[in-house]
Amino acid sequence: MKVIIDSETIKRTIRRISYEIIEKNKDLEGIVILGIKTRGINLAQRIVGNIKTIEGKDVPYADLDITPYRDDVEAKDSIELPTIDVVDKTVILVDDVLYTGRTIRAAMDAVMDIGRASKIQLAVLVDRGHRELPITANYVGKNVPTSSNEEIKVNFEEIDGTEQVELISR
Repeated sequence: MKVIIDSETIKRTIRRISYEIIEKNKDLEGIVILGIKTRGINLAQRIVGNIKTIEGKDVPYADLDITPYRDDVEAKDSIELPTIDVVDKTVILVDDVLYTGRTIRAAMDAVMDIGRASKIQLAVLVDRGHRELPITANYVGKNVPTSSNEEIKVNFEEIDGTEQVELISR
């Protein structure tokens, strides 16, 4: 196990992503942020908090559970979608790690079931490569090229009691 991003760097990186979102989306009234369960939720909440601190504006936010949309789950449980207006809005999906792209594809399917967004963007803390689908993040904290026998583990204080990103060899 090797720590590749420490606590202070995580804070700076999330702040930078927040500024990039503000710069790319001049009309903050037209954005909605969805945090993908589990660690995407913590990341999204921090981005929303940073935008509030920087711009003084509340950005609509909701948690997004994409489990029923995954292509590796046979039984589709009843789907509970967030009650948030995405119609004609720019939806920013937020997740901790971008890997194959399958989680993001599932999240985009969920967004389409909520309503017709004008645009969907993606913010991730770490992009580790190995895409199976043609998906690219608009906002990336850090690109970390990995081998297939390595794993990226994001730890957030709220969940794990520690704040760091680790590269783990399997």
